[in-house]
Amino acid sequence: MPTRNEPDREAEAKPTVWAVARAHRSLLVGGVLLGLIGVVATLTQPLVIGELIETAARNEPVAGIILLLAGLFLADAALSSGQAYLIGRAGENIVRDARTLLTGLVLRADLGRFRRQRQGDVHTRLVSDTSLVKIALSHSLAQLIINGLLVVGGIVLMGWIDIWLLLITLGCLGVASTVSLLLARKLRIIALQHRENTGAFGSDLQRVLAALTTVKASRAEGREQERLGGLAERARRSGIRATVVGALLTPTMNVGLQISLAAVVAAGMARVATGSMNAADLTAFVMYLFYLVSPLVMFFMSVGQFQQGRAAISRVDALAGLEQEDAPSSVPDIVPRGNGGAAAVEFREVHFGYGGGRQALNGVSFTVPERGLTAVVGPSGAGKTTLFQLIERFYRPERGSVLLGGRDVAAMRLAELRGRVGYVEQDTTAMRGTVRENLTYAAPYASEEEIRQAVERAGLAEVVATLPDGLDTELGDQGVGLSGGQRQRLCIARALLLKPDVMLLDEATSQLDAEAESAFRDTVRRVAGECAVIVIAHRLSTVADADRIVVLEDGRVRAVGGHDRLVAEDELYRRLADGQSRDRPAAVPAG
Repeated sequence: MPTRNEPDREAEAKPTVWAVARAHRSLLVGGVLLGLIGVVATLTQPLVIGELIETAARNEPVAGIILLLAGLFLADAALSSGQAYLIGRAGENIVRDARTLLTGLVLRADLGRFRRQRQGDVHTRLVSDTSLVKIALSHSLAQLIINGLLVVGGIVLMGWIDIWLLLITLGCLGVASTVSLLLARKLRIIALQHRENTGAFGSDLQRVLAALTTVKASRAEGREQERLGGLAERARRSGIRATVVGALLTPTMNVGLQISLAAVVAAGMARVATGSMNAADLTAFVMYLFYLVSPLVMFFMSVGQFQQGRAAISRVDALAGLEQEDAPSSVPDIVPRGNGGAAAVEFREVHFGYGGGRQALNGVSFTVPERGLTAVVGPSGAGKTTLFQLIERFYRPERGSVLLGGRDVAAMRLAELRGRVGYVEQDTTAMRGTVRENLTYAAPYASEEEIRQAVERAGLAEVVATLPDGLDTELGDQGVGLSGGQRQRLCIARALLLKPDVMLLDEATSQLDAEAESAFRDTVRRVAGECAVIVIAHRLSTVADADRIVVLEDGRVRAVGGHDRLVAEDELYRRLADGQSRDRPAAVPAG
């Protein structure tokens, strides 16, 4: 979460992978140019060898020709190495930029759209597919150009030597080339399906790993293994199909080359025997044919790789098209009602639904003052967490307005909005890294004194004191190394460090024991004296302490008032409070 002093970095463009590659065209063009010069050096060699044969047959000195030939060999090797370096460097640059771009787009994606994506598939596109993109847009593309020109140049020189032998060669190779192109087209279709199957496996694997304790507690290891095995088998089958089609490309060209070589040697020797062709020309022609073997094979292998890369490019481009969080709307600042200052938060006739026809909020209106503790209660599904998500602008209302300090949040830049709002989620989020890194995640430039104060105010000081390395203690994934309650206090301290105008606590005390909850309640009261605190209430003590309570039911505000008044006047609130008092003396309904 950015601090209010950091620049807003909302995504401005969604370039394609090809646009990323164009940024490195100088390296790509340089590599291709070296390859083209290498093509000239390669194509010159058979001509020089033919000249060497004729010179030797005339008993003339051949030292100069041998030196020239050696120079060509060395130049060919040096140019090939230079070309490989430039193309390889361009490829690594492309994959780095593509991953950096995609990571930024994913992080700034519209939350509603992003949550519809399979998370494992997103990971596959970011890691595996971008690797294939690198191969397609650097190595494969360069090889297609270089080997294609090498083949074309070889064919032109072969035609210059003897047009009839060239026609024999093209007749044999034409059939093989046509079959190879058809195979390459089929390979692209199969490769795309294989990438989709691999993404499905990765997505389901991530689903299982994220809920591993639930899987174990439910004795579902066998069922999940069978399910994942089925997805792995589907990926294996499509992978084998792609392997089979790809494996046919090279043999198809080899057969064509072998048949053409046999036909050329037979026809050429017959013509040498009749004197219509000299041995040096036949040697040069056959050498060109040999020289075509590797380029032709590489050309069609590169076609296959490029087709697989195109499948990956289409998947990466689809991810690059993920909708981004909206820029600020052209909504004018709203003049606060009344004569006093603006409310910290105000909902005005807000309607919102997640899709599927059911509205989460229906005409919700209420205000939260600049200071004090406001509790939000109601049955599960009443829309409590949705209120917080609209304040943070994770989603936008369908109708109505959400105001922060008198300004419509739709008109605010996200960095400013989220720098003024501290949010502690119901499912406490801690990350791999040190306790300090987790604390300062929203405020990376906080001072040691600010960190100390936030730790103390969140009731985390004693916990930190018992850790082996204090604030520098390493935590595992999901904050492993701390208990649930300790992780919750860590997240609260992180929000406090932001020094927000509004603090949102989504059942933030749900994992605290009675002693810790009592200490935290005192902290909340102190914080509420400095800013607005909105709590989705979980415990009766929290509700009773609140300055005002908003009761939600079916996405509507049912009542607003203090605890005593609502107990006396609102049947739903009284029923919920009475039920919690009987079942759990220290608690009120979770939402």
